[in-house]
Amino acid sequence: MAGSTDLYISPFCERYASREMQHIFSEDVKFSTWRRMWVYLAESEKELGLPITDEQLDEMRAHIYDINYDVARAREKVVRHDVMSHVYAYGVQCPKAAGIIHLGATSCYVGDNTDLIVMRSALQLVQKKLLSLMKELADFADRYKDQPTLAFTHFQPAQPTTVGKRACLWLQDFLMDFEDISYVIDSLKLLGSKGTTGTQASFMELFDGDESKVRRLDEMIAEKAGFPGVYPVSGQTYSRKIDFRVLAVLSGVAQSAHKMSNDIRLLQHLKEVEEPFEKNQIGSSAMAYKRNPMRSERIASLANYVISDAMNPALTASTQWFERTLDDSANKRISIPEGFMGVDGILNLCLNVVDGLVVYPKVIHRHLMAELPFMATENIMMDAVKAGGNRQEIHERIRELSMQAGRVVKVEGGENDLLDRIAADPSFHLTREQLQSVMDPARYTGRASSQVTEFLEEHVLPLLDQHREELGVRADINV
Repeated sequence: MAGSTDLYISPFCERYASREMQHIFSEDVKFSTWRRMWVYLAESEKELGLPITDEQLDEMRAHIYDINYDVARAREKVVRHDVMSHVYAYGVQCPKAAGIIHLGATSCYVGDNTDLIVMRSALQLVQKKLLSLMKELADFADRYKDQPTLAFTHFQPAQPTTVGKRACLWLQDFLMDFEDISYVIDSLKLLGSKGTTGTQASFMELFDGDESKVRRLDEMIAEKAGFPGVYPVSGQTYSRKIDFRVLAVLSGVAQSAHKMSNDIRLLQHLKEVEEPFEKNQIGSSAMAYKRNPMRSERIASLANYVISDAMNPALTASTQWFERTLDDSANKRISIPEGFMGVDGILNLCLNVVDGLVVYPKVIHRHLMAELPFMATENIMMDAVKAGGNRQEIHERIRELSMQAGRVVKVEGGENDLLDRIAADPSFHLTREQLQSVMDPARYTGRASSQVTEFLEEHVLPLLDQHREELGVRADINV
């Protein structure tokens, strides 16, 4: 019961997932879709010659959405079967059509087809939020494409990159997720009307052995539901590998978000980039000064759940017996909705964080300049050789001086004085002013800025322009 304090309520509903995603997995959507599937079946059977009247169809269409839950729940307590309970409840509202509802079908006709329809709707919402997230990241990357920053390999200072180029690493991961989700959406089909073991035997009986009509029935149902077709073969259910394929792409989104959130958390430790922090937000109950990256941490936390959740359909798909068993049912009711709720919560947080990211260029510059003398040594060595030095001797001398400067920084806590040491060494024939000329950070970022421009113009912006009407999703987060 909503608002109850003495019963468990899923945190996905109370804290993380949007109302839009929750609605997709609601009972209203599920059971009204069951009824639409029964209407599609009856319409198609009539069109193929079965004695079903327009009056019966009109009665069924009139009661797709006003579901008599009380009747269905009372019936299920008696018969212990959810589908047959809803067939009965629908028939109570449609007495003239009661005899032809669910004609020739098995439970998976409504259950599995509805699951596929619901998953497609949920994937489309994920796709829509991904587009808006990519737009925000693209804007951020373009804004900071020329801002030099230390790059890190093994979280050790490495050759500089730019803030915008690093954001493109995140963006490219999400772009791959978008492509994967688009593929899965486009490849989804319906189960159709396959019968109890997938042989369509009951429909062969209904249509007096006319295989062309039985095959056409499948096609007509898919067309009415807006799908490109049906899976050509099945047992009683569609292959549970489909569920794994869906949750695998959700896991991919979670992986990308986790990686981005990790980077932001590390950058916030360095005081270079910060997630948004609201005026009255409390970072720590004990340490009032703290600005913890709580939203990025929550992204990582939810991502761990979604990544592990993808194991559920993998185990289910691998252990199905022959044409079907029922040990998938309870798991599917939990793992698939919660996988989508988790990703929905993740994307809401990502949209919020990226939209409010704060960059501190002066801190970034200070960190970069503290390390740049070490990274400039190759250029310095080339200039020293041009000035008459011996390459091997200069290399050895730079190594020695770098060790000395490193000791000053690490052991003594002093500033990096490598340039002063090189200027004071006559073997280099370089003045302090000449050395300073090699300290422009932009000289060391390679094609980072150009890569950002090329990536956005060639791969991201055309996609965003193609979907421009779907952009602009704003995320409301509850906590």
